[in-house]
Amino acid sequence: MVSARREGDTVIVFIPGWMSEAEERRWVDEMVNRLEKSEAKRRSPGRHGDEALLDRCLELSKRYLGGRATPASVRWVPPMRTRWASCTPQDRTIRISERLREAPGWVVDYVLVHELAHLLAPGHDDYFWSLVHHYPRTERAIGYLEGLSAAAGLGLVGTDGEDLPDAEDEGAADPDEAAASIG
Repeated sequence: MVSARREGDTVIVFIPGWMSEAEERRWVDEMVNRLEKSEAKRRSPGRHGDEALLDRCLELSKRYLGGRATPASVRWVPPMRTRWASCTPQDRTIRISERLREAPGWVVDYVLVHELAHLLAPGHDDYFWSLVHHYPRTERAIGYLEGLSAAAGLGLVGTDGEDLPDAEDEGAADPDEAAASIG
């Protein structure tokens, strides 16, 4: 009967023509409030800063990896040329591309779980993917990232440079990312 959607910065509310102006105003306020609450639920709690990213990683590690993956640091970094994120298991650091700051929370969570799994399994072998697939939205998030990359013409593959979920990472093309070539 009443519905709403966002188009850019504008909220469009669909209201039946028989409603009074007072009912319309009430429903517009209600639908904007519902839409904002829904959008807030989809946002990653880590989008605001590096400390929030670290807190989110610890929560995801506990929930999906038995708390075994504990990064030393997690931070937002300027957009990477070839990947969405990277991890250096030697010093337990994780870097997340700023391109993902506005992505839905469940996508950022997938990327974080993917990078956390690298703290337990450096490559992209079967064991690594068995860890990543503890996150229930893995396939959906991979599809989202592939679509985002295609739509933006970025040419990014995988989360941290791998071609396919079962392929080995071939290394970083950018010297600055060489330490993180295993993701």
